[in-house]
Amino acid sequence: MAKATYKMPEEFLMRLSKLGEKTDEVTVTVLKAGAEVVESKVRSNLSLVIGKNTKTESRSTGQLLSALGVSEARQDRNGDFNIKVGFAENRTDGISNAMLANILEYGKQGQPAKPFLKPAKISTQKTCIDTMIATFYNEADKL
Repeated sequence: MAKATYKMPEEFLMRLSKLGEKTDEVTVTVLKAGAEVVESKVRSNLSLVIGKNTKTESRSTGQLLSALGVSEARQDRNGDFNIKVGFAENRTDGISNAMLANILEYGKQGQPAKPFLKPAKISTQKTCIDTMIATFYNEADKL
């Protein structure tokens, strides 16, 4: 059986050890910083595809765009922190925002796909990670 060992950079370990009781607080701050990067790109992409290239005049009410947001960072039963970028489900017309977003992303019969989520995920991956790393270092240096 093969075994691989990796050592973390000493600088990172020193900053990590400074966190102590503030680890959860810093984790939430780092996740929020990363989610803001992704949310802004999703919002930008969504505004570009809503109502564009349609056969008939757009009936967009702006509810989907206004429902986009970032959830609170929560800890799951395994102790891992999670944060989500998605849509709230409180439309006035009773239609699900998740369904509308899915139709835009993947299309349906007679309506071509207008992807906005996947391109945002791909284009923000490096920026999101870099932002989270910078936020971690900034928060650790404050302590």
